[in-house]
Amino acid sequence: MRRPALRNAEGTPVDPVPVLVVVALAFMVAVSIGPIYGQAYGLSLAASLAVSGGAFLLTAVGAYRWLVRDARPAVAGEVDPADRFATLVYLALVLLALFVGLTLPLL
Repeated sequence: MRRPALRNAEGTPVDPVPVLVVVALAFMVAVSIGPIYGQAYGLSLAASLAVSGGAFLLTAVGAYRWLVRDARPAVAGEVDPADRFATLVYLALVLLALFVGLTLPLL
C-alpha cells in the first residue's frame, strides 16, 4: 500500500509520519488534560473544551507549517551540537514553565 505523499511549498514530497504523530499527541493531550485544568482554573466545561480544541487546532496548524509546508528535506543535514544543546535548554525551560503553570491550580 502506497502512503499518500504530502508536499512542501516547493512541491517536494515530505514524510507524513512526523506531522501525524505530533497532531495525534496534541489531540491526546488537549482532550485528556485540557478540560480538567480548564475547570480547575474556573472555566466551565464548554469553555474548557473550546480552549482545548483551540489549542489543538493551533498545534495542528503549527505542526503542518513546520513539518510539511516549510520542510526542506534536501537541505536536512547534521546540526551543530551547540545548537542542539541550546534547543534542548530552551525546550526544558518551556516544559518547566508549562509544569509550573499546570501545578498552580493544585496549590
